[in-house]
Amino acid sequence: MSAPEASALTPENIVDFLGGIFERRGGEEYLGEPVTMAEHMLQGATIAQKNGQSDIIVVSALLHDIGHFTSEFGTFSMDDTADKFHEEAGALVLERFFPTIVTDCVRYHVAAKRYLCATKPEYFDRLSEASVHSLNLQGGPMNAYEVAEFAKNPNLKEIIQVRYLDDAGKHADMEIPNFAHFAPMVQRIVDAHCAA
Repeated sequence: MSAPEASALTPENIVDFLGGIFERRGGEEYLGEPVTMAEHMLQGATIAQKNGQSDIIVVSALLHDIGHFTSEFGTFSMDDTADKFHEEAGALVLERFFPTIVTDCVRYHVAAKRYLCATKPEYFDRLSEASVHSLNLQGGPMNAYEVAEFAKNPNLKEIIQVRYLDDAGKHADMEIPNFAHFAPMVQRIVDAHCAA
């Protein structure tokens, strides 16, 4: 995303901007998984909503990978030999419009994978081939110091919830609504944050 586009974003148009990304780019392959990028994010949000999780978690799951489309380095592929830091790219786009809990879930969902691999060895066995490849590019499981530092995040519980939703959103034949279904919820969170 170029700087002029970023500076033109407002609380009134950010949701349409995000919806446009889903519409224009959502059909792209998701990192070697059996779902598209949009399906992956929509599945995570749908699972969260069906499980009665908070609107904050639903929206965080919906937007957690938006940085794949806003990173200046482009989207991830299985041929990559370096990380593209999509989590930071996504958080940077969202942080003016969403509360810290949402941007933390976006910014740290990759770190959460590294954290869980270090603290729950059985978690690694749940990862797809693509997730294992990206884990290796992202630094592998955290060391003891990184684990201790990461555990200090006040939004750790929510970040971990979104990480599990990230892992769950990879079903080839799951019925899901489109972005428009979630758009009013996204706008409510934006409005509440920007009015505060």
